[in-house]
Amino acid sequence: GRRMAYIDEGTGDPILFQHGNPTSSYLWRNIMPHCAGLGRLIACDLIGMGDSDKLDPSGPERYAYAEHRDYLDALWEALDLGDRVVLVVHDWGSVLGFDWARRHRERVQGIAYMEAVAMPMEWADFPEQDRDLFQAFRSQAGEELVLQDNVFVEQVLPGLILRPLSEAEMAAYREPFLAAGEARRPTLSWPRQIPIAGTPADVVAIVRDYAGWLSESPIPKLFINAEPGSLTTGRMRDFCRTWPNQTEITVAGAHFIQEDSPDE
Repeated sequence: GRRMAYIDEGTGDPILFQHGNPTSSYLWRNIMPHCAGLGRLIACDLIGMGDSDKLDPSGPERYAYAEHRDYLDALWEALDLGDRVVLVVHDWGSVLGFDWARRHRERVQGIAYMEAVAMPMEWADFPEQDRDLFQAFRSQAGEELVLQDNVFVEQVLPGLILRPLSEAEMAAYREPFLAAGEARRPTLSWPRQIPIAGTPADVVAIVRDYAGWLSESPIPKLFINAEPGSLTTGRMRDFCRTWPNQTEITVAGAHFIQEDSPDE
């Protein structure tokens, strides 16, 4: 077995905060205090990320979506969440959360989502300023960019936050990925799993399934729209706005909106 780290505070119905790439439960540090008293607040670190264990042996086949899902499913099961769960999801946390919700719909009370993957994409949907870099991540150049140069943490993360991060904040985000090489593999596998132009097929199918379900489900939803935003813009945002029983609010931010608008 592997050790996975999580925050678990308070009592009542669970509110699950799920991060994506390249972050950790640290992403929610300024959000969770606002929810104190509302329930049992839980934020998990995905396998290989935050304070959770790395997979060993590691390599290009590790940290695919299905493997992350297996680990997170097992952790959420072990946390005994009951059947009145609220999900708060971002980035890959949205794929994991939407997918879990579709498979456990009778246990979900509500879903709040931001900068999420709401449907399979084409490259034309992908933010133009990041397109070349993400295409490089999905090529053989990715190993050097990420495993050696740590580009996802050093460039993508701060580049998608409107304010400058402090040295202490950057240090916290760097911490799981200080060692060059396989320690950084999760931050490379994730961009290779984004459902773009039909690839990878298994993730495209999963996203298509939950997109169809969410566009019809009466489960209460909160869409936290980002201005200017990054991922959930254009065609994807238009699609999200068709989902039933949904409230929408807009906050300032690019992709990692928790760093720009925590109090909103």
